[in-house]
Amino acid sequence: MKTLVWVEHEGGAVKDATLSAVTAASKLGEVHLLVAGEGVSGVAEAAAKIAGVGKVHVADDSAFGHALAENVAPLIVELMGHHDAFVAPATSNGKNIAPRVAALLDVMQLSDILSVESADTFTRPIYAGNAIATVQSKDAKLVMTVRGTAFEKAASEGGAGAVEAVASTGDKGISSFVSAEIAKLERPELTSAKIIVSGGRALKDSETFEATIFPLADKLGAAVGASRAAVDAGYVPNDYQVGQTGKIVAPEVYVAIGISGAIQHLAGMKDSKTIIAINKDEDAPIFQVADIGLVGDLFKVVPELTEKL
Repeated sequence: MKTLVWVEHEGGAVKDATLSAVTAASKLGEVHLLVAGEGVSGVAEAAAKIAGVGKVHVADDSAFGHALAENVAPLIVELMGHHDAFVAPATSNGKNIAPRVAALLDVMQLSDILSVESADTFTRPIYAGNAIATVQSKDAKLVMTVRGTAFEKAASEGGAGAVEAVASTGDKGISSFVSAEIAKLERPELTSAKIIVSGGRALKDSETFEATIFPLADKLGAAVGASRAAVDAGYVPNDYQVGQTGKIVAPEVYVAIGISGAIQHLAGMKDSKTIIAINKDEDAPIFQVADIGLVGDLFKVVPELTEKL
């Protein structure tokens, strides 16, 4: 069984989400990668070194420069003539591309898979992760997105995949790139950080959030996250949001400060290795998943903790 994996890349580097997708794909059989973009020879070389990769298909064309799904999907469908499954990381790009591929192939998409049970059977979360469904596909071609936190990352070195150029399917003229406003973070990226410090609505406002959360995160070398309530209240940009409608994370340590623990938020972080919760409400749902819980006033506890680190 041959599986084609969409390579998520940025700034000439392969993103970690791709490595998790490769691990998932390797459970199905032979793994091929697709690197699409403009000036991506360096990305292709890096992708070829990923352990377990047999072949890297490279489509170098300005039409793929911004990963517009309307242009990328037809390219993938063309390659699916020689592949049995298509796998994409469950990132914004992956979730934009995969449904279009499934529609063009006239198959059902398997979204956000957590495990590969067999060649046609998988598990995925439902009800914000409160239940796990086992699903079986009878389609001739499989199209799926992979939850990165559910699979170990494949080694980025040690592979020797063959690099092969593929013909571009060109610009379909359906959509066009206008502009992008990229948030530049001085701290680690949320989805790859080993430590995350997150704040909730209890932080009152953006100034208080920054004064309380940022110093602790800096001391720990951590990424900064936030609950949906904090983002909706304007404390921080939505790039910081952790949860079902934000980023799904699973760091070594997750520190939840002033976060009650709504189901939506828990769905995005409950797979963290160690969860530390600080909240003045001892009945807050966050304590049900926390490994370490501290009941107290965050405005006293957090500065004291930061000072002693």
